[in-house]
Amino acid sequence: MISADLAPGVIDVHAHWLPRELFDLPGAGPHGRMHDRDGQLFLGEIPLSIATDAMSDVAAIRDDMRRNEVGVRVLSAPPFAFPLQAGADADGYVAAFNSALTDIVTDADGALLGLGLVSLADSAAVTVQLQQLADTEGIAGVAIPPLLGGESLDGPALGHVLREAARLDLSVLVHPMQLPQPQWSRYYLNNLIGNPTESATAVASLILSGLKDQLPGLRICFVHGGGCAPGLLGRWTHGWTARADVRAAGARAPQEVFGELYFDTVTHGAAQLDLLRAVAGADRVVCGSDYPFDMADADPARFAVEHGPGRDSIIRAALAYLGLN
Repeated sequence: MISADLAPGVIDVHAHWLPRELFDLPGAGPHGRMHDRDGQLFLGEIPLSIATDAMSDVAAIRDDMRRNEVGVRVLSAPPFAFPLQAGADADGYVAAFNSALTDIVTDADGALLGLGLVSLADSAAVTVQLQQLADTEGIAGVAIPPLLGGESLDGPALGHVLREAARLDLSVLVHPMQLPQPQWSRYYLNNLIGNPTESATAVASLILSGLKDQLPGLRICFVHGGGCAPGLLGRWTHGWTARADVRAAGARAPQEVFGELYFDTVTHGAAQLDLLRAVAGADRVVCGSDYPFDMADADPARFAVEHGPGRDSIIRAALAYLGLN
């Protein structure tokens, strides 16, 4: 729920924060525990190339916003904090994160908003937790992964989150998890190929399942420019036209539904952002940074304004995505 006035300026819908007391991640995730080593963050034995303060310190976040002319930043947990297993451990972690997030956004004079967590594998808990998010000042919605237990957004667990979020008028941010795959174990390919593939899988599942048609009011944003999805849209549309099994669940061609989704500007190239704008529409492109990760855009507002649809357009799109216009 957002009732207070926002600070003026570009709105960055994709940035991360996690307090130090929650570095001990929920469940048995695929990456190991997060911890500090001499001021740097590690996930298990993997260096994250992030200063610990950049992830956990609100003053560092606000300083980065001022340096980069970001007026409002929407904070969500890093993807390795998603609670993937059900249980008291997940519920407690969700409650602690959402409470801590609420505290910092309500004390930010309209410069910070939040996207909360839910216990993804527990549908009953999800319903309660999303209602709590909808009732909390400064919380715009929920962040979720693109995959859970071998299924994507059209599966029962994540599909339930989307249906409840749409019912409660909450925004949804879909963030890939960089799931380990043996063929991508070198050259950072778990990120460079894995993340874009996870996101594209989620976009395709949402469109081809017909779920987006069932939820016309759903406001959902895919980060990193939707991963591979913009470049694959023509292929999906051809498949939808040529094959009965591809179009069995969806009544509209993928290219039509694609223009009802939101995507951020973290594409790492002007040509890639041009493609995204062409296939999604200028009014569906929002500024993102991925702060404070190594794959973040270090100057997100400038990149979004200079190479995207323009300052006014990206602000309007962000407000629409957040349900504020």
